[in-house]
Amino acid sequence: MTSSAEHGMPVALLDDFLAYTLAGSRPAAQEAQGTCAHGARWSWLDDGVLVIEPAAQENHVRSVLASAGIHGDETAPIELLSRLVRDIAHGDAALTCRLMVILGNVDAMRDACRYRDDDLNRLFSGRHEQLPRSHEAPRAAALEQAAMRFFAAASDKPGARWHVDMHTAIRASAFEQFALLPHTGKPFSRAMFAWLGEARISAVLLHTTRANTFSNFTAETCRAQACTLELGKVRPFGQNDLTRFAGADEALRHLLAGTSGNTQAAMPRVFTVIDQLTKHSEAFELLLAEDVPNFTPFAKGTLLARDGDYRYTVRHDEERIVFPNATVKPGLRAGLLVIETTGETLSQLV
Repeated sequence: MTSSAEHGMPVALLDDFLAYTLAGSRPAAQEAQGTCAHGARWSWLDDGVLVIEPAAQENHVRSVLASAGIHGDETAPIELLSRLVRDIAHGDAALTCRLMVILGNVDAMRDACRYRDDDLNRLFSGRHEQLPRSHEAPRAAALEQAAMRFFAAASDKPGARWHVDMHTAIRASAFEQFALLPHTGKPFSRAMFAWLGEARISAVLLHTTRANTFSNFTAETCRAQACTLELGKVRPFGQNDLTRFAGADEALRHLLAGTSGNTQAAMPRVFTVIDQLTKHSEAFELLLAEDVPNFTPFAKGTLLARDGDYRYTVRHDEERIVFPNATVKPGLRAGLLVIETTGETLSQLV
């Protein structure tokens, strides 16, 4: 095994990227880049932003952005990425592609909260410009710039640009680990669905409208194959059983190594967004149990929400609710309604 110290780099930075970031450490200019195992080159770009590139690169090399901590209290994926950086630095994880690692809302991570002023994952694609006084606005702008610079040097070949944005959910779910794919107006990728199957993702939610999430930004602006992964429950740092996230961890490592994992993995079930609950005022009511799990099904005719004259009643034989949250600010989404579209979607993959 190659020691990071043998390459003259700041050991703490790559050996424990999470601790280094939480401490607010910043390398001196001459220590902000270097080499690690197998000649891989690394560069520290910003608080929680790191790029590692293999020594030998072909023109068609894949570029992968792996992010976590867009919500500061979603700690398990942050710990996974920090461990991945360490393993690459020591040569214990193979790297054949360009990799950018982003720990998103670092200030919220330090405060052990979801965000300070505004949900960072609602501020991309320029929405941060509408909230200039928000604590999160400058971070959204900085992450947009970092992603654009990274993908500006990426290959344009099909399948060469990936973004895996890892989260954990506030509430339980009928499908413990699921993915969300942004709406771009383009057909969905068979390679992405196969990778999600390898990652043991049991359900995929398809957005049908543009959003201000990080994965929507990279899909739309950077032309990346992008996904948001919901990998389990929110827990404090140090209290995660990372073995529960082995599927996503192993699949990401295979993606970075350019190797194939379980090619016989079952494809996930697919659900498509057909509507959303919108909180118009503080009078908004969700007519659900507070702890209702994501993907809970409801029958036609069920009243789910009301807000003054606004009512939402289930229109299909079965609709499932995802991300119900009555505490969001007025004007924001308080829940998504989805229906199953597995057969139709899988038959149209390209």
